[in-house]
Formats: sequence, C-alpha cells, structure tokens
Amino acid sequence: FSSLYSQIELNITQICLAKECSEDEIVEELLRLNEDPKVHGIYLHLPPASLTSRVLNTLKPEKDIDGISDLNMGRLVRGDLSKVFVPPRASAVLDLLEKHEGKTILLVGGEGSFGLTLQCLIEKNGMVALKSNWNSKSLQRQVCLCLCVCNVVHSYSRWLQEQQYQPWHLRTLKLQPLMPVPSDIEISRAQKPKPVDQLAEQIGLLPEELEAYGRSKAKVQLSLLNRLHAQPDGKYVLVAGITPTPLGEGKSTVTIGLVQALSAHLKLNSFACLRQPSQGPTFGVKGGAAGGGYAQVIPMEEFNLHLTGDIHAITAANNLVAAAIDARILHESTQSDKALFSRLVPSVSGVRKFSPIQISRLRRLGINKTEPASLTPQEVHTFVRLDLDPSKITWQRVVDTNDRFLRKITVGQASTEKGLIRETGFDIAVASEIMAILALADSLEDMKNRLARMVVGTSRSGQPVTAEDLGVSGALAVLMKDAIKPTLMQTLEGTPVFVHAGPFANIAHGNSSVLADKLALKLVGRDGFVVTEAGFGADIGMEKFFNIKCRASGLRPNVVVLVATVRALKMHGGGPNVSAGTPLPKEYIDENVDLVAGGCYSNLRKQIQIAHLFGMPVVVALNVFRTDTQAEIDLVCQIAKECGASDAVPCYHWAQGGRGSIELAQAVNEAANTPSNFQFLYHLEMPIVEKIRVIAQKVYGAEDIELSPEAKAKIDYYNQQGYGSLPICMAKTHLSLSHMPDKKGAPTGFVLPIRDVRASIGAGFIYPLVGTMSTMPGLPTRPCFYDIDLDPVTEEITGLF
Repeated sequence: FSSLYSQIELNITQICLAKECSEDEIVEELLRLNEDPKVHGIYLHLPPASLTSRVLNTLKPEKDIDGISDLNMGRLVRGDLSKVFVPPRASAVLDLLEKHEGKTILLVGGEGSFGLTLQCLIEKNGMVALKSNWNSKSLQRQVCLCLCVCNVVHSYSRWLQEQQYQPWHLRTLKLQPLMPVPSDIEISRAQKPKPVDQLAEQIGLLPEELEAYGRSKAKVQLSLLNRLHAQPDGKYVLVAGITPTPLGEGKSTVTIGLVQALSAHLKLNSFACLRQPSQGPTFGVKGGAAGGGYAQVIPMEEFNLHLTGDIHAITAANNLVAAAIDARILHESTQSDKALFSRLVPSVSGVRKFSPIQISRLRRLGINKTEPASLTPQEVHTFVRLDLDPSKITWQRVVDTNDRFLRKITVGQASTEKGLIRETGFDIAVASEIMAILALADSLEDMKNRLARMVVGTSRSGQPVTAEDLGVSGALAVLMKDAIKPTLMQTLEGTPVFVHAGPFANIAHGNSSVLADKLALKLVGRDGFVVTEAGFGADIGMEKFFNIKCRASGLRPNVVVLVATVRALKMHGGGPNVSAGTPLPKEYIDENVDLVAGGCYSNLRKQIQIAHLFGMPVVVALNVFRTDTQAEIDLVCQIAKECGASDAVPCYHWAQGGRGSIELAQAVNEAANTPSNFQFLYHLEMPIVEKIRVIAQKVYGAEDIELSPEAKAKIDYYNQQGYGSLPICMAKTHLSLSHMPDKKGAPTGFVLPIRDVRASIGAGFIYPLVGTMSTMPGLPTRPCFYDIDLDPVTEEITGLF
C-alpha cells in the first residue's frame, strides 16, 4: 500500500484536543470535515468523556474509519458490512482468528460498544464467544493506526466508486386510473410522491448534489456535469406540436405520458425536461402546465405556484436593472463629473479604489489605468457619464401577473425625481431577457457573462449601454446563483422530471434550459431518453429550439414528436373558431372526417415538413380526447404517415397514464435509433434580413417579408455594432403559421410584415416583431382565479388545473 498511502496521506484527518474544547466546538469541526471533499477519513483521538452520542452521531458514517459512530456500530451488529468500517482493533483480532472457525473464543476485557461489536463479529464468523470482565490494555496504537489507514484506503475507494455513473434503481409508483377521470388536482393529491432524496438516490445523484426544497422537490448542483463529464449522453427527444387552438393541445401531457411509458412500462431510463409555468396563465386563461389527467408532474400545486422561486429571482434581478437605469439618469443629470466620480469611487480610509466591474468598464473604454488619481478630466468624464438617452431605453420592469394596465406607464412623477418623467412599461416576468439567459446559459460563468452583456439602452452618442456599464451585473449573478440550478420533481408514476426556466415561445425562444437537458442526458445513460418540450407549434418553438437552443448547447436531437389533436386539425380543416371560455361548436364534438382530413393535409403536413427541413425524423402523437371517433383517429395516423412521419400513433395517457403511451414510447425508441441528418436552417454569417426571410419563406410559407423603416434602421444599427451574426428569434402569433391569427391551415402567398427589430445581446439573439405582439398579457372577463381556493383548515388547494 506504500504508493497508495503517499497519494492519500492528506486525506486522513485526526481530531485531537490541543486545548480544552467544548462539545459544540468539536461538533462544529466535525461538520466542517464532513463536507470537505479532500478528507476521506476522520479519526477521533479524544478522551472518552468527549466521545458523547452527539459527537459520534455528527461524524459522517462514510468517513468514520474507526467505526465508532452509532450507525456504524448498528450496521456491524446487524451484519451489514457493505457500507461500514470494521473498527481497527476488531479487524486485527478477526485477522488473527481467521483460521479458527468453529472454535470457542474467550474475550478478556473489551467492555462497552467495542466489546459488543467484536463479540457479534466473532459469532458471525462461525465462532463461539465467551466473555471475562478482567480489563487489559488495547492493542498497540501503531497497529490501530495502520488499520485506520487501511480504512482510509477503503473510504477513498468507495468515494471513487460513488463518483462514477451509477445504474438506476428506479422504484416507480403504481397508478390506478379511475373512470370518469377525476380533476387534475384530485389525481395529483391522490398520489403520494416519493421523498425527493429517495428519487435522487434511485437515479444516481449523490446526497451532496441535492438541495432539498421541502419533501418533494430539490435543486440539483451543476457539479454533476463535472462528475459525469466522461459519461456518454442518452437519446434526445423534442416534443413539438401543430399550430394549436387557444386551448392548447397537450404537449406537456404527451411529454409526461411518454416518459412514464418509457420508464415505468418499458423499463428504459428517461427524464422529462419542462419549463416552469408563469403565474400569468395559471391565474389567467390557460391554467397550469403540469400536464393533466394521469400524466402529470406532482405535486401539481407546487409545480404551478412559486416552485423554488426562480421566476421571483428573475423579477428581482430584472427590476434591479430598471431601478439602476433611472437612478443613474437622475444622478448624472444633477451632479458634476467631479461629484459623480467622488461618489462612484468613494474614499475608504483615505484611499480611492476602483471595483473590479469598474476596471472592466475602463478597459472597454480604452483606459488602461487602475489608479483613480491617474485619470485625466476627460477620462473621468468618459468614465462617469453613461449619458443614456431616455427615449432609447429598451429595458422594462416585469411582474409575473397578467396586468394589461401596466403595458404603458409613466415614471418619475414625484417631485424628488427632478422632473425626469418618461414613459415606460411592464412585461410579464417570463419575457425578461434574464429568463432567456437562464434558459440558454451552460454554466454559472456563462450566465454571469451573458448578464453583463445585456444592452439596456443607447447613449445620446448612439453607443449601446450594458448592465456591466451600470455596474449591476455582478449583483444580478448573485440574485440568480440558485435559480441556475434545475429543480428535480417527479411524475405520477415516480419517474424523474427537471423543471427549469420558462420563456414564452411567441415572444421569446420558448424552451426549457440547456443545463436541465445536459444534466438529464448524463443521468439517463447511453441507452436512456431525455424528452424536452418546445412551446406552441413547430413553426415557433421547434424552429427556435434548433436554430437558437441547439447552437447554444451544442446538443443534437435524435427525433421529433409532433403532437396533434383531432380538435386542432378540424379547426385547420375549416372548422369554426375555437375560443377559450366558450363551449366548443358541435363540429368539434361530432364526427367529421372531412374537416380532419383538411387539417391533416394542410397544417399537419406543413409542420412535418418543417421538421424535415432540419433533417429530423418525426413521430406524430395524436393526443386522443373523449369525443374523438375511431374513424377520425385512424385517418390522422394514416395521413400523417403519407405526409412523411416515421410513425403516427394514438395516445391515451390522459386517461391511462404511461400505459396509454406505450405505443408512442416504442415508436420513439425505434425512430431514435435510426440515423438522423440534423442541419441548421441558416448560417449565422448570413445578413440579418436574409435570415429573417429564410424563416418567413421556408417555415411560415410567406412569399416575402416587408420591413418597416424603423426595422430597417434597427438592422443597420445592429450591423454597425457587430450583432449581425446572431441567430433570429421571431416574435409572432402562435395561432397561425402566418402573422394573422385567424388564418388557419397552411397559408401561402402572404407578405410577412416586420414592424420592429430588437436585440437581446445577453441572451444572444435578434428578435424581429411580426405584427402587433404584446409582451404583457391581460386577464379575460372570467380568469381561472375564480375557481381557485384554499381550505383554511386542511390547507388544501382547489380549482387549479
């Protein structure tokens, strides 16, 4: 062991009493050593009086190389030697007695827990143990120390083994579907989720990689990516959809039903990666986003309400930027250069010193100085003056509520704001660029850099002003440091789910986070599946998934699942309008194969073709409703295959759980194992106008695009600033392939109007606004909140869906 000893000599820690220490001090030191990854063994060289139960039980069992903790002793007495250390003295005695099986052994002395442990071990080795109460000295301390080092070797070996990929031992939860199907919240409440630490252990997560938020959800540390960096990724599946009705067609439900089928029924490792829902739709029209029926994330109340506070962190960070902007304009307008410099670089104990973020600003300005006193008056002026043009501030405040009256507001009306009144507005929180950054960042460092690059407005001289110029980007990273970790939850059948980020697809890129997908792809193993969802129709969420998210992540999907419903196909085939909150017309309830066929040959075929533009195989998942007839179901599956789908299957997960999506899971498994030829739709080096035109013509079916004078001016400005090579994130209605919400099916021959073009430099994309797109939804006449209530006695929530 000599060479191994030399490698681990710093990994054993002996706690001795150099002075009189209290129990609290010993416990505090033990807690520190427990969490030190460089320490693999702890030996307590303490007087018996200090070895209290509290001290012994504070010691982490996997580092208890002396085998003296209560848990270690208990496992030894029970005969479970797989995760414990045999006390060195006992180990030495057993080594001496190993050739004496069947003999009677007289134990002289050895009182207390050590004697009991030794007696149990002797008896479990086939010998008879008799005891005498005469006391003797312990074995030589050198022998004990040698055996302690052996235990350190074993501890280090166990630690190395734990760092490797661990096969799953997933215990799924049984479902007993009822007919008629109860409400979503009743189903969710009837199924008791596994404790999240048990779920984490079953899928190979280490205890130190988990940060529990209550019993049923937890943040997962990004260090997992370093631990499993050499582990091959699993299969990557994207769930998209045809152009939906205002009611939604169940992509989240299909996603959850698919992973329940893969893991609980086909016994294949699988992970769902979903977006966190905004409280706007939850209390507005659409409701929550936890799935539905017997294909849900549970507990659905926790999923839909607050979760682990990520959206609140985004709101706080976003509004800190907004406050910093207005405060800076105020202070620059009321102070001289000298006064500004004095306050921005204050004298502390007679010394002025730039902060790191200020030094970064100086370097960007071309001022390579670090001593405040060395700046010339002109350099001081350049440094302290952002000179933001109030009419060109692009940053708005956010709130996670549908509040139409905040779309346009006036700020600065108090007398203390010195008449600096300006018009601005609020966006919904998930429309914040910070949400897009959270979804696209691949590390904490990457997120911090992206936050610093965010452009909040333009100076009067036409230069972009960033969050780093404001000095706020470091604080933003602090506010977002926990939000960057994905949240682990589970489905109704106990399969794992990552919930992370929640950008809308019509006004942002509409996908869950890169980090959630990357963590899940490592955890499922080479033969497992990660199923992630893109918002709204394939023309919006899927196009942005490929052209934006896949560029940022470097990941390449294996197959697209395209969700369709008979209801939406009838609408695209010429059926009457569908409106939220009003009963469906009879055409959607009675059988009508002509409407279904019309929708299949228009919208469904076009969405399949869009996926083929990226070289992806497509499996059509028909989300079956109770009013669908067998003739309609068969017709959809037949035409979908005619239109180029690898397969098309009906799905019954809403009523049956994973069992109702087994056919879909088998089709996905087969398609994911066939070669794909993934390609991007456009090259980043193409001019901004041409990238917009490619999307409009090839994806939407437009004849051409038409740029407003404002859009043309913005594109020229972005080209001058060096932003021309960014990908495009179209802000367009989700209710039609075109810019006209009432044009269903697959419209052609239209000209796509580009009203304005904006840039999210931190997120890393240019976003053209097509027609009139609002970034702040409003509440309907009868919002969902009318039905949501709380029982003050049981604290049970009702009315969520």
